[in-house]
Amino acid sequence: MRCDGLVAVVTGGGSGIGRACTEALLAAGARVGVLDLDPSAAPRDPRVHPVRADVADRAAVTTAVDAVAEAFGGLDIVVNNAGISAVGTIEENDDEQWARVLDVNVTGVARTTAAALRYLRRSSHPAIVNVSSVAAGAGLPRRALYSASKGAVHALTLAMAADLVGEGIRVNCVAPGTVDTPWVARLLAAAPDPQAERRRLAARQPTGRLVTAGEVAAAVVYLASPAAGAVTGTALAVDGGLAGLRMPARD
Repeated sequence: MRCDGLVAVVTGGGSGIGRACTEALLAAGARVGVLDLDPSAAPRDPRVHPVRADVADRAAVTTAVDAVAEAFGGLDIVVNNAGISAVGTIEENDDEQWARVLDVNVTGVARTTAAALRYLRRSSHPAIVNVSSVAAGAGLPRRALYSASKGAVHALTLAMAADLVGEGIRVNCVAPGTVDTPWVARLLAAAPDPQAERRRLAARQPTGRLVTAGEVAAAVVYLASPAAGAVTGTALAVDGGLAGLRMPARD
């Protein structure tokens, strides 16, 4: 799972899963361009090139990807991690929310990838890893918009993999369960009983605990690395067994 000498771009790489991916790629020997709305949160390391970018802005994303490729002499890996959440049923999210979440979570993947393709085509080990979610297939309550966006990311991953496999560019995605991130911490803080809500989220996963950002990042690094050279068009679940296991109810 080494990425020595490779250059990666991580969208939303300054916090949560994105920052964990940045740190894991650095540990694997890569240099990393962090594209984030707040790039100052990126790890302070000479192998990190932070660039402010909004994945909802095609010109900004293209400029940011170009800046990373220029700084490091190319680009080999794209981690499409940036995303926003939404809570509610189809009656509770308005058209503006639908447009915004789909623009960031789905079209943002397409924008970033399109900006990176001319560099990936020159790479000896090109790879794209999209961050989907267990919500893409699990049918979680009050996550209609978010689930739709992540289902689209999963479908987009397969379509991209089919389009690019002939050029040697691998495309995969990871599907995390509930991950212990700052976003989840904010969600819990807004609950009437944060501790009870945390226990409920942990119990929802068969392992009985939240997934760590580092565990998701390890899966991303595997899929991005040359060690996964025969892996494309795959969704790797990192969800404590939520998607695939049907466990008896706990007392």
